[in-house]
Amino acid sequence: MPDRPLFLERASFHRRRLGDAARVLPVLAMLLILVPVWWVPSSVSFAAGAVWIFTLWGLLVIAVWALHRALLRAEAATMRASEAVPEADDAASAPVGGGPDAL
Repeated sequence: MPDRPLFLERASFHRRRLGDAARVLPVLAMLLILVPVWWVPSSVSFAAGAVWIFTLWGLLVIAVWALHRALLRAEAATMRASEAVPEADDAASAPVGGGPDAL
């Protein structure tokens, strides 16, 4: 029997997907910062570009904060799940029913 399960537990899977989101966020931010540059520069004023940049900055701060909290919670859930697994393995290896001590 393998030591590790063949599937990812829910907590571990959730933590990995949050880690992927944290890796994609800087690339997404870079692309969103370039949006005013991609628009026709004559139709976007300097003030509208500045509002876009600072609004995006504020939203990124909130997104990073939310991802950080979610990653901390997912890490704690993964640790609780990994601590529960050895207890189940110990219970499975214990003899069931009567043994020499049962008499």
